[in-house]
Amino acid sequence: MTHIDITGVRYQIDEVTKKYVTKKVGRLQRFLPRHARKSAKAEVVLKEVNRANGNKYECDVVITVPGKKIAAKDSTMNMLAAVDIVEAKLTTQLKKYHDEHSQHGGRTQRLLRSFKERITLATDPVEV
Repeated sequence: MTHIDITGVRYQIDEVTKKYVTKKVGRLQRFLPRHARKSAKAEVVLKEVNRANGNKYECDVVITVPGKKIAAKDSTMNMLAAVDIVEAKLTTQLKKYHDEHSQHGGRTQRLLRSFKERITLATDPVEV
């Protein structure tokens, strides 16, 4: 990812957390199609939420790619665990985005396409 913006809401971001988030979110770049890698931007918001049963930490990540915004959010008792869960959620969403937006080509695809064309030509009724 070319740009990762990390902010904290009622949470002081230390160097260890910043480095960990940068590593985890930056690793998601490999699931993007090549055309989207340079323009992809990530916004990470780390929050500390005081609940009745104790402090919880919330991680919210929005990745902006061409034509779409991909978002994931999770809250746990540990900030680094929340980042891990959000990374797993984003991985599945980015794999789906990659499958939808990448060029599937190559020899095998061309052969399948020509085979399908032959089948449709063979099954079309001939008009006399």
